[in-house]
Amino acid sequence: MSKKDIRFQYIRYSENTILVKGLTTIDDFLHKELLFYKNKIENHYNKVIVEVILSFNWLLVIYVSAIENFYSEVLQLKSLARKGGKLDDHENRLWKIPVCYSSKLTPELTYFAEMKSLSVEEIIKAHTTPLYTVFFIGFLPGFVYLGGLNKELVTPRKSTPSPKIEKGTVAIGGSQTGVYPCDSPGGWYGIGKTPVNFFDVTVSKPCFVSPGDKIQFISIDECVYNDISILINSKVYQPESSIL
Repeated sequence: MSKKDIRFQYIRYSENTILVKGLTTIDDFLHKELLFYKNKIENHYNKVIVEVILSFNWLLVIYVSAIENFYSEVLQLKSLARKGGKLDDHENRLWKIPVCYSSKLTPELTYFAEMKSLSVEEIIKAHTTPLYTVFFIGFLPGFVYLGGLNKELVTPRKSTPSPKIEKGTVAIGGSQTGVYPCDSPGGWYGIGKTPVNFFDVTVSKPCFVSPGDKIQFISIDECVYNDISILINSKVYQPESSIL
């Protein structure tokens, strides 16, 4: 039995879906393995499946029609998992995202600092130091779930979600951080704001980041925030990026 057989559990989720569930805590290696597995399933099945949805430590394989023989299908999926190949076949990018950590733009920042017994400067340093991994995109179109948050900033989600968190708010919930791509109710604490659009239906790729990419937040002041906002509205700004 291969390590992948042990690592994954195959569950009949509905009449036309199979849940491939990871048995270990999420980490960068497992995430790369899941991305590679997802690509192999999509390439092998082609039009037989509708979609393969990625989460932190599972894949949901959605078939066009009802699965006639679940056990036979699982054997096929396991055989794909055992096939060789490189985990880094997919080309990922590092994106540098400008963020204004200002209580004027994000009033919740002051409350968050008091709650964590940290200064705003300490929060900025702790939040901008890591390179975050884009594990998956969900909840809202373009909402990126990022792994790698500094333990000092880990905070339980709000007991009562806020009725409106503004587009561009960079927020923390639990051990995750992310960016709200549009105005939305939400239970995460806002600590900053970016002018960058994480979801734009007017372009060919509405969400420019992909699972497996890395994000680094770059602290900017309000003047730079306003300047970038003007460039974005004029469609002449692209976040800085490089191939990993």
